[in-house]
Amino acid sequence: MSARSAAFLACGVVALASGCGGHSPQAASVVTPPHIQPAVPVHGTPVKASVAAQDFALRDYNGKIVRLAGERGRVVLLTFLYTQCPDVCPLIAVNLNGVLRSLKPKQRGGVRVIAISVDPAHDTPRAVRTFVKTHALVPQFRYLVGSKSELQRVWQNYNLTVQPQNVEVTAHSAYVLLIDRSGKPRMTYPSSVTAATVLRDLHRLALT
Repeated sequence: MSARSAAFLACGVVALASGCGGHSPQAASVVTPPHIQPAVPVHGTPVKASVAAQDFALRDYNGKIVRLAGERGRVVLLTFLYTQCPDVCPLIAVNLNGVLRSLKPKQRGGVRVIAISVDPAHDTPRAVRTFVKTHALVPQFRYLVGSKSELQRVWQNYNLTVQPQNVEVTAHSAYVLLIDRSGKPRMTYPSSVTAATVLRDLHRLALT
């Protein structure tokens, strides 16, 4: 595990258990030192300033490579999903898509949602294309896939727990990480976060 990955573990910023597969979402307690509290009231949990967002490069369902570093200059809302999820993943997708749809066209161009698969066996380009169509995801919502080895590196770097339960259900950590234009993680949110909550923080942090 890299030193930066260890920093995520030490901070506990992403230790959030998912409700994917029929369980209720639970959020672990996160302790944030007073000296890193933001100057404006926000709804997310602030991330320690020393934590870095690990770069990755994965393909979307059209085969186009998306690299996190290539999104510098934009705000990124990073999350982890799988297309066969019966409950939490669709909720996350709809809420984050709602963030994008609520922004004015010019603002929307400066924000990306990046969802990374936690189910390489079933998140095929065809399955993701159907998921995108079913939930009317806008073009600024990028759903990335890859082989198990490719995805595992990203899961590890973002302290993600992925536990396949059977052929249809994958239990996994579920959270949203807000990364600012400079590539720094700023906030984490539980899987139940609403579009309105994220939008308020984007505006209060002057990120839109």
